[in-house]
Amino acid sequence: MSHRGEPGGQEDAALPSGSSESSRARLVFGAHWALLAFLIGLGGYHLLNVVFAVILPGTAENDFGSAVVLAFVPTVALAGGPVIGSLLWGEGLPRDFHPLPNRHDLRVGLFCGSAALVVAYGLTWLLRPVYGDRELSDAPLRDVLSGLHGSTVVLITVAVIMVLAAPLAEELLMRGALWRALAHYRVPPWAVLVVTSVLFAYLHTDSSRTLVLVGQGLAFGAARLITGRVGASVVAHAVNNTPPAALILVGAW
Repeated sequence: MSHRGEPGGQEDAALPSGSSESSRARLVFGAHWALLAFLIGLGGYHLLNVVFAVILPGTAENDFGSAVVLAFVPTVALAGGPVIGSLLWGEGLPRDFHPLPNRHDLRVGLFCGSAALVVAYGLTWLLRPVYGDRELSDAPLRDVLSGLHGSTVVLITVAVIMVLAAPLAEELLMRGALWRALAHYRVPPWAVLVVTSVLFAYLHTDSSRTLVLVGQGLAFGAARLITGRVGASVVAHAVNNTPPAALILVGAW
């Protein structure tokens, strides 16, 4: 492990005054610690997906509600990499990523989240002739809701995961660890925004919605870019996820 000075600009803007140079630039296996944190989170996500691909079919036969909740575990586990990296090599989540939104984060996040919804609905409308109504609609979500009819606790749990846990986990990985690592290597801010948005779309493995997800990722990243804080992108992501979560809550009642 060695230490090296951190470039100024974008990365420094996201750091509180008084942060040590050694913590900001700490290298692990020759790479910035945030890059390793990103790889840990992404690797854990894919490993869990393989495990649950084996487990979930059998679980669904006995308890469909539990299977639906378990399906979200790999997504929530994305936060594991940033958490581990920050605890081992950084200065802790609050100082490394600023995940808890302040008032400015809330304002910017609400605006960017609303923009993400507009972008998503606009691109969905434009892409309907290509992919068809079902692929781009909420029909798959409605299928899940019909399978969970009467499972109020499960529906509420899924809605909470969608609005709180999933946005926090995904943003810590993408606009937290990956963003910080790319900024350390002096990648231009606009390129960081694009790369994190494309990888965000890849993470969801939904080819019919790739362009929609990239557009949403750009909106979330804009919140991070404006404020220098992950908290703003978490708010934007949560706002974007609120309509489908609201649909789930309607199904719960």
